[in-house]
Order: sequence, then C-alpha cells, then structure tokens
Amino acid sequence: MEDLYLGLGSNLGHREQLLRQAVELLTRRIGGLKGLSAFYETEPWGFSSEHPFLNAVGVWRTDKEPEELLRLTQAVERELGRRRKSVAGQYADRPIDIDLLLYGERVVEADYVMPGKTREKAHLSLPHPMMHVRRFVMEPLAEVAPEVIHPVLGKTARQILEDL
Repeated sequence: MEDLYLGLGSNLGHREQLLRQAVELLTRRIGGLKGLSAFYETEPWGFSSEHPFLNAVGVWRTDKEPEELLRLTQAVERELGRRRKSVAGQYADRPIDIDLLLYGERVVEADYVMPGKTREKAHLSLPHPMMHVRRFVMEPLAEVAPEVIHPVLGKTARQILEDL
C-alpha cells in the first residue's frame, strides 16, 4: 500500500458538491482516504475564465497500479460531467478535474490505451510535471502533507511552496 496524492478542481456547477462527490467516489474505488485539504478558491491557471476554481488535494492509501488509477480517475471525471480532457496545454472550464500528483516514490512516464469506443491513448506522468509551479496544487498539498518529498526534485511540499 502506498500513498496516492490527487489534485481536485472544479470551476463549473456546484463546485463544492462536485469535489465532495469526487472524493466519495474515489474513496469507494481507490482505497481509504487518509486526508483532505481545505477547499481553496483560485483563479483559472493557463486560460481566462470568469469562473474561479475550487481546488483541493486528497491522500488515499491504495495498492492499485498507475494505469488502473488513471482509468478510475478519468471514469469519475466522466461520471461527474467532464466531457473532454485538456490537450496540448489548451485548458477550458470544467465541472471536475482530477490529477494524479504523487504515488509513493514512483516516477512514471507511460501511454495507456483507455477503454471505450475510441480506444484513445492517455499519457501519465508521475510526479505530475506541472505540480511544482502551481500554487493551487502546492498550497493544499503542503497543508495535508508538508513533509512529502517530490521524488524528482528531492524537496518537500513545504519547500516547493516556499519557492513559489
């Protein structure tokens, strides 16, 4: 069993309700919830929108493999109303966004064929390649796990937040 850190965000619909539903669904499917940060209201990052986000970070204990975790998180996004993923840095408003941030000390770069009619590919990078430059990720992560170490940068969440 390892600790899995997920970033959660919502800027459409009933944001808090969507985040709470995501946490409940993820806990049922992934494993025991160890901790959940407060919800942080933030401005959209990487695009312009009149809709602010609510962001949080949750920690789960799980033994599932990264490919299965990617499939499960994307299934939860679809169930809660997300219809398309961001592609090539093109971000848009969304009812829910779930990012795999850290999974133990694992470092992963992999493409997976996702189930469904289109059999589209999804790329997974662990740790999340942009987490260390996003205050909306690092602030809630440092709240729930200030001493967790980024396996590539070798810094704690608290240190990364202080560097922002």
